[in-house]
Amino acid sequence: MQKADTDFITRTTTRVTATADRMIETVADLTGELLGVLIETITDLQGDPKIVELLEASIDGNLKTIAEVIRYDMPVAEITAPPTAVEYARRLAQRGVSSSALLRAYRLGQETATAWALERISEEEADPRVAYAAGQAFVAITFRYIDAVSEQVLTVYEVERERWLANRNTVRAEVLADLLAGESIDATTAENALGYRFRQTHVGVVLWSTGEPTTGDLADLERHLGRLAKALGGTGQPLFVAQDRATAWGWVPLGNAKVRIGALTDLEDVGIRVAIGVPAPGVEGFRNSHLDALAAQSVALVAQDRAQAVTAYSDPEVRAAALLSADLDSTRRLVRSALGGLAEDSDGAERLRETLRVFLSTRNSFAATAELVHLHKNTVKYRVDRAVELRGRSVDEDRLDLELALIACRWLGPAAVS
Repeated sequence: MQKADTDFITRTTTRVTATADRMIETVADLTGELLGVLIETITDLQGDPKIVELLEASIDGNLKTIAEVIRYDMPVAEITAPPTAVEYARRLAQRGVSSSALLRAYRLGQETATAWALERISEEEADPRVAYAAGQAFVAITFRYIDAVSEQVLTVYEVERERWLANRNTVRAEVLADLLAGESIDATTAENALGYRFRQTHVGVVLWSTGEPTTGDLADLERHLGRLAKALGGTGQPLFVAQDRATAWGWVPLGNAKVRIGALTDLEDVGIRVAIGVPAPGVEGFRNSHLDALAAQSVALVAQDRAQAVTAYSDPEVRAAALLSADLDSTRRLVRSALGGLAEDSDGAERLRETLRVFLSTRNSFAATAELVHLHKNTVKYRVDRAVELRGRSVDEDRLDLELALIACRWLGPAAVS
């Protein structure tokens, strides 16, 4: 190698090292500049003083490490990420900030630091050839450093994220189990664990998919809970807790509003069923409304494909059907005894039973029944007479048994007459 080439390499190396020395001398100013760029550009990093403080320490640590790599010609492959950079990655994972925000910070940091170095080199090196070579060397070193360190911190992030989610889900599950079991638990502790406020009115919900479970079921159920919350006038983000791949529990926050569960026909969704409890306040209401929803679900599960899209426990008939579903053998005996020939699984018998059920609910009014079922009064009278004939006795005989049997048939479907 000729002396001129050796001299050129020496001057280039000296210039790169001098730039690293300048980086150490002005690290506080450069850290502040980088911090400002990152905070302004990456919105996920805004609004959390602790994260910002740790980000600043991470920037400082990375800049000093890069300078040391250059100054002492250290192999980048053997470099480990600064402790502050590792802790910063962990904190982002714990707060649910996306890994893309972490990697973007490194890319923007590299861009800003490289621009700073190239400007220093051009200002302090008179020979353009040396300045160009020194700039290339600096870019190459920082690129290898960022590539190696960002991979390390991303691995830390992913491991911490999995650990944090597993731990958080375990804590959530334990707190929720204690709440639903009626254990004494501090409301503030429970709120922090679940991210949900208990000092308000809630309505418990159970959602499930009726088809073969798929990986997208839970996402569909969570979206459906959001639609339900909107329909009910929810005042905040509902609490969604998956039970398995196709079933979830939910709670809709209603603030202090007194809400009555009415018809929710707009929420029909092919393949999704919903059971809803009665709105109730406080921790006890949170638990009781959930138990109501489970009872309503038991009705829909017995009915299977005959179940309605939404089964609400606030409906007195659903409450009765929930009790009847607990002992199907006794319910079937009641149905056979109370209905006689009406206890048949056929479309014709079902039409007669439904007309008779509405007739009894209107205190034996043919006119009111006709209006509710959208039939002519004479048609209603014919059906009631035919139902009485098949039953074998008047509607006033064993009337309570008759009404319970009709409720069972309506809400439990073929399971009540099989």
